[in-house]
Amino acid sequence: MTTSFFRRLWVTFSANVLGFYASSINSLRVKGTEHIPRQGGVLFASNHISAGDTLFLPAVVVTASPMKMLWAPAKEELFEGRILRWLISSWGAFPVRRGRDVRATRVLNDLLADQQVMLFPEGTRHKDGVLGKGNRGVGKIIYDTRPAVVPTALIGLNHWKFPGSGQKGTVVFGPPLDFSDLFQLEDRKETHQLIVDRVMGAIADLLKAEGAYVNES
Repeated sequence: MTTSFFRRLWVTFSANVLGFYASSINSLRVKGTEHIPRQGGVLFASNHISAGDTLFLPAVVVTASPMKMLWAPAKEELFEGRILRWLISSWGAFPVRRGRDVRATRVLNDLLADQQVMLFPEGTRHKDGVLGKGNRGVGKIIYDTRPAVVPTALIGLNHWKFPGSGQKGTVVFGPPLDFSDLFQLEDRKETHQLIVDRVMGAIADLLKAEGAYVNES
């Protein structure tokens, strides 16, 4: 997808402003940026613990890859207001309906050919920090598009208040995952579940390494 220079400049500027707030006014640490591929389709698969995830994860990714977009599906209700719709659309968000949205899936598949995309496989926020189960539909997207999948762990953002200062948080990127064995299996629900389970397992490992893993009871 072709994106204008001025839009990419705007996104990079916004990312740096958010990054200053997150890392200088607050204390957001970032680990593992060396694992972010510099070209090709990339899927950042992250746990989802706060509304701020949709701001600070893109800020970190775009700061690490200036002048590149990070696309993300967002619930269609966010696009009802004209100003908010313009703002989040300018940053690379696009609407998705609850349930099965064929159009949004098609957009995702097209983007993952050569763009950076952010997804929350759980499909919902867990404000208590619990890592939930992954949605099988994410496994299907990965099976169909074969992007580099970077497991990503967000820690502490569920305790942040806005505006605030001195708040601590961490973003951790893991190495891209290998699905070569699973890609040899048939295109069916069980295969898609195995793929997303591997993604969630990798996110869990990142959280455990930081002492931040919370499992569903």
